[in-house]
Amino acid sequence: MQYEAIVIGVSSGGMNAMKIIFSQLPNEFGIPIIIVQHIGSHSENMWIKLLNERSNIELIEADEKEKIEKGKVYIAPANYHLLIERDKTFTLTIDERVNYARPSIDVLFETAAEAYQNKLIGVVLTGSNNDGTKGLQRIKECGGLTIVQDPDTAESYYMPASAIASFLPDHILPLEEIVKLLIEIDIQNKKSK
Repeated sequence: MQYEAIVIGVSSGGMNAMKIIFSQLPNEFGIPIIIVQHIGSHSENMWIKLLNERSNIELIEADEKEKIEKGKVYIAPANYHLLIERDKTFTLTIDERVNYARPSIDVLFETAAEAYQNKLIGVVLTGSNNDGTKGLQRIKECGGLTIVQDPDTAESYYMPASAIASFLPDHILPLEEIVKLLIEIDIQNKKSK
């Protein structure tokens, strides 16, 4: 199976989780990663700069109509929902908040599931609401791979626990094991080309 994209949803405790992920992913990691981190509506992107200081891969804010490319990490900008179109480009909207959040994890995950079908990996990490549960379930329904951080290892257990309570994800793992699995999948992707 060739996976074409990874979507990650994260909320409370997300900065620490992402520091771990992006300090461990190698710079030759090829699968594009798209992230929704719940942030304040007026948040500056200083936290992206901080992550870039520790990351082997450059993280950038996603932009309207931008084409999703291999080896890049995209972050949803503050106060916009990030959607993925079927042609693998981004759309930014200021539609109503979903689960009190904009950007919403569910909005990203559901549109990504439609665009990528069974070639998508969805990951729910630490967080303190249930955003991401419906979207991850949609990824599973479309044949994608679903991964949830072990709630006992999350800074905030509620978001991963909500996903696990709704359906059985393919993997429930601590953060370091999630990183190892993603690296393994990327290596398999490159071998099977």
